[in-house]
Amino acid sequence: MTKRFVRTGFSFSGIVLGIVFAALGLRVLATQGAQAAQAGPAAQAAQPAQGGQGAQAAQGGQGRGQRGPAAAPAPCGPNIAGDLGKNTAKDSRCFELRLYTVDPSRDGVGQFKGGIDDLHKRFREGEVEVFKKSGVEVLAVWQNLDDPNTLIYLLAYKDRAARDAGWAAFGADAKWTELRTKYFVPLNTKAIMMSAADYSPLK
Repeated sequence: MTKRFVRTGFSFSGIVLGIVFAALGLRVLATQGAQAAQAGPAAQAAQPAQGGQGAQAAQGGQGRGQRGPAAAPAPCGPNIAGDLGKNTAKDSRCFELRLYTVDPSRDGVGQFKGGIDDLHKRFREGEVEVFKKSGVEVLAVWQNLDDPNTLIYLLAYKDRAARDAGWAAFGADAKWTELRTKYFVPLNTKAIMMSAADYSPLK
């Protein structure tokens, strides 16, 4: 009888401890989820972004929470080694073609608001200037005529390291924060990293 009571007591204690630990775990998850939701769109908008890049591909796979050394960034610009560099100019700059497609289905969802006209206003009212101030050369900005919801622009840098430094400065600029807040347009983004071909007129 005493042994059965001891076993029952231990079982009951185990159940109580299990419930306590589960409750603590759920509370931690709920807190983290709330913090992520608050950081959500605004934090993502500060990222240089995302293209077929999911942002991570164009930034060399670097992401928050990654353990160990970050992966080396993909080559871009002059002196590309190996097969990738066979047809590229040794004196090429690093080019980045970016496509921003406004997603009307997310307009008005959360903090998102605006369409392609608002995106053009954002560029017109200072985004191009913030790029220049951050050491990034804006070669051209286009309105896609085949897809009216898409803006396309082309950037140039000395090399990949200059690209990463330029985007870091851009993301930290107060004017960019102001523009992003004013024109928080829902976008799907694609970025293509390029080096000029050895016979290209533009290098």
